[in-house]
Amino acid sequence: MRIALPVADGSLCQHFGHCTHFALFEVDDTQRAITSRNDHPAPRHEPGVFPTWLGEQGVTVVIAGGLGGRARDMLVQQGIEVVVGAEPGDPASAVDAYLAGNLSTSPNFCEK
Repeated sequence: MRIALPVADGSLCQHFGHCTHFALFEVDDTQRAITSRNDHPAPRHEPGVFPTWLGEQGVTVVIAGGLGGRARDMLVQQGIEVVVGAEPGDPASAVDAYLAGNLSTSPNFCEK
């Protein structure tokens, strides 16, 4: 499993399209644990670029504070699970909480 989070200033970015880079986590499916993290600069921000790029990276889950409907639809069309409403904070902690089944989420920040 590969999980991606949009990041800005070292924290989970509340707006998917405003991130400066993506933290990509490799996860051991059996152990439900992070095995590695790689940070990648975000590609240019144009409609559809982030979802396409994440699909090319083999991402299976995106955890974000919020993202627009079009981006969400494009991710889902690629078979990527989308989790929205994650609070800002340490990206690894958000992944750990997701894997433990106790990630606290709020409404999609981009729909407020």
